[in-house]
Amino acid sequence: MYLESKSQLRLFGHQGIFDILKNLYLKKKLPNKIFLSGDNGIGKCTLAYHLINYILSINEDYSYDIINHKINNRNKSFKLVLNGSNPNFILIDVEEGKKNIDIIQIRNLISNLNKSSFNSIPRFVLIDNINLLNLNSVNALLKVIEEPNDNIYFILINSYSNVLSTLKSRCINFKISL
Repeated sequence: MYLESKSQLRLFGHQGIFDILKNLYLKKKLPNKIFLSGDNGIGKCTLAYHLINYILSINEDYSYDIINHKINNRNKSFKLVLNGSNPNFILIDVEEGKKNIDIIQIRNLISNLNKSSFNSIPRFVLIDNINLLNLNSVNALLKVIEEPNDNIYFILINSYSNVLSTLKSRCINFKISL
């Protein structure tokens, strides 16, 4: 049974790392390039969605429930992410029918990030299956990751696969396990 990460309202097993990342954000010390690595299917992407929802919904009605580690399904950010229309969230993953993350996706990402934000809320780029970037995509991504614009956070998800060391070395690696 496959459960889609973006629609998981509860966070299971990763409350500790969530709290660490949340506290880093509150202290304005959250790295802007985070690498979440661990076994496939343990909830790395779900953890990323929860952190993103926590930050994006801080000043919204029905904000993230930090006591129960739960996304409130009535909050605006959650609904916008589900619809793929949140202006402060970009998801990069393998497109249907493809085997790799295409360089066109990375070029579109770069173009999007070069546009100014209409609000002061942080913007997030979540790249799932980072190991499926082809060499051209990795090289294009390296350029934007090395010097990201202000208030942009990259969260890269890897399932212990080979990833170009130059990409990994530019991120803070959090090893996730259950």
